[in-house]
Amino acid sequence: MATLSDVARKAVVSKMTVSRVINHPEQVSAELRQLVYKSMKELNYVPNSAAQALVHNRTQVIKLLILEEMDTTEPYYMNLLAGIAIELDQRHYSLQLVTRSSHTIGRCDGLIVTGMRETDYDHIISHLEQPLILFGENKKGYDYVDVDNKKGMQMVTEHILNHGCQKILFYGIEIDEPFMRSRIEGYEETMKMKQLLPQINLMKNSSHIAQFEAEKVLQKNHERIAFVCASDRLGIGVVHAAQRLGLNIPDDVMVTGFDGVFLDRIAQPKLTTIRQPIVEMGKTCAKLLLDKIDQDGMKQGNRIYKPELIIRNSTTT
Repeated sequence: MATLSDVARKAVVSKMTVSRVINHPEQVSAELRQLVYKSMKELNYVPNSAAQALVHNRTQVIKLLILEEMDTTEPYYMNLLAGIAIELDQRHYSLQLVTRSSHTIGRCDGLIVTGMRETDYDHIISHLEQPLILFGENKKGYDYVDVDNKKGMQMVTEHILNHGCQKILFYGIEIDEPFMRSRIEGYEETMKMKQLLPQINLMKNSSHIAQFEAEKVLQKNHERIAFVCASDRLGIGVVHAAQRLGLNIPDDVMVTGFDGVFLDRIAQPKLTTIRQPIVEMGKTCAKLLLDKIDQDGMKQGNRIYKPELIIRNSTTT
């Protein structure tokens, strides 16, 4: 097995430098850290996590606290978990998944929190003593990672307008949270810039409900129409409604989604959507949190990812 001395020789640095990179990476330049990490990887050197934990009085455990009800058929959180786990594994941390009823069980060094609602900030988040990073936009001053929700909805609405359709309905999730307000703003502002009337419809994030609502609209509609949806799940429901009524997609009805993590690819036709790089965002959540822990809780700021428009057959042939 490789030793700390082996790593030092390969990286051409002192053993003290290697130890500092492992135990106090914030005290070492990024260039030197990468040199030592590269040598550790090439030698398959694994630091003694138990010893590190004793030195720093740490548990080497990070909790992912999910405050909303999870749908077991939704791959969104699996992508997030994968990204977080990849980054934590590289820094020799383990991941524990907890919910609002179990988050106080056991110790941890920090938390990544997602699925929060307005009341959670006062009732749960403000009482957390460990460093934390939020996955999701917030206006409370907490460090967070998210995609540019407003820009994403602007992009997809402009895409519809560029294809000559001016009757565009917004199907959103009935939840008063920053990410949904941003998506609504993106749609509304784009419509108003073209002097078109926004039509906003909010509902539970359910494909069945979206199908039911879209069928009522489509049965009365006699012109080309588009639905920009705040999730791929809602978009799939609209697609089913159009197909059930024998309408052609995209000639009669254009449909878009938002998320792009799996459901968009199993729809028939495949769904035009805004893709969020969820795995990369998960990695960033973990990196920011571990850096925050190493820096004694210093604020890390926000990381906002650029959305990507994925064009498929639900809007163009």
